Amino acid sequence: MKITKLVLLVLIVFSVEQFPQEKLSISLEQAIEIGLKNSKMLHSSFMKVKSAEAKVKEANAMRLPSLKLSARYTRLSKVDPFVITTPFGTFPIAPGIYDNYATQLSLSQPLFTGFRLLGNLSLNEELSNATNEEYNKDKSELLFNIKNAYWNVYKAQQFKKVMDETVEQMKAHLNDAKNLEKVGMMTRNDVLKLEVQYSNILYQQIDAENAVKLSIVALNNTLGIPLETQTEITSTANLNVYPTEDLSSLISNAIEIRPEIKAADSRIRASEAGVTLAQSSWYPQIALYGNYYYSKPNQRILPSRNQFDATWDAGVILNMNIWDWLTTKHQTDQAQAQLEQAKDGLGLIKDGITLEVTQNYLTVNQAKRKIDIAKLNVEQAEENLRVTSEKFKNGYATSSELVDAETALITAKTNYNTSVIDYELAKAKLEKSIGK
Repeated sequence: MKITKLVLLVLIVFSVEQFPQEKLSISLEQAIEIGLKNSKMLHSSFMKVKSAEAKVKEANAMRLPSLKLSARYTRLSKVDPFVITTPFGTFPIAPGIYDNYATQLSLSQPLFTGFRLLGNLSLNEELSNATNEEYNKDKSELLFNIKNAYWNVYKAQQFKKVMDETVEQMKAHLNDAKNLEKVGMMTRNDVLKLEVQYSNILYQQIDAENAVKLSIVALNNTLGIPLETQTEITSTANLNVYPTEDLSSLISNAIEIRPEIKAADSRIRASEAGVTLAQSSWYPQIALYGNYYYSKPNQRILPSRNQFDATWDAGVILNMNIWDWLTTKHQTDQAQAQLEQAKDGLGLIKDGITLEVTQNYLTVNQAKRKIDIAKLNVEQAEENLRVTSEKFKNGYATSSELVDAETALITAKTNYNTSVIDYELAKAKLEKSIGK
């Protein structure tokens, strides 16, 4: 049994060494490229675009001539032939032909459809444009999600770094406290306070390590790569001042270039084409047609002959709806109501974009100011800890004061890292809201 367990252990170790987890070091730009390439959601949205484009081609094909071929074979039951008897003899009028073959080649070309075909083409073209803009919207949202997941990894790693540094500092302070206890300069209770704080820091360090792993898994999921991939990020936060135009210019540009606005505009034009399409039933429908027949026997040739004969016909056909209990009017009313809804939808989108850009603009400016304040707070907390540590080593500061100084520094560094990532995410949100 022991030998079996040993063999299994060796095999497991060998497998881990031979098949290590994949490692991936990526910048933010590389993460965006990978995420766009692997996104199933974006691919599905792109397929909607392709489907809409095919629908446009189908609508355009309906305006062109169509050519159809049909063929049939019929076996008739036997009947007595129709004959005429005269003094001069008996003459068959309709000989029995029991195998019937017929082929027909038909050509048709719409001449006027009451603008039905033109309206249908315009409707599908505008819906295709709207679908394409919705694809751009999905792409923009995916870009933000990638940036958000990427910077969350950075944020988790920075917090872990703070906790690692704090653990080392607390370990050193605990050693100092034990030395002071040996020479009678510190009570056992003060040492216990530091030991409790050290245990709490170790607990937080475990949470920080797990937060890093979870954020990497979330990033891998967003990028569409295996969750177990050991992803390493290489980009760092850019604290340069983000150049922004005045708020009114940003709102105007966003309303002009946001894909949601373009999609809504296209849907309004599609609804207008829908009104034209509904009204087409008021008009006559005129089409040109032609047929070529090659049949055995050919019904147009008398008397019937047991042979293939060719004939043809051509003409113009007109259809018009005289009375349909105002069905066309009701359909037109529906289309006009949908047009008004599309216009209202555009107004709501513009209001939403105005609010979104305003909020993100203010958030970017606020986030930058918070970074400056958080940085100053870190410097003050570091100096406070340095002074308190020196006093603690010389027996002039209590363990409670040292713990408070450590806690203040942890909070200050955490707030600073949070402010930096909030600034990056605020910039990403602003760029998304103005259509970049």
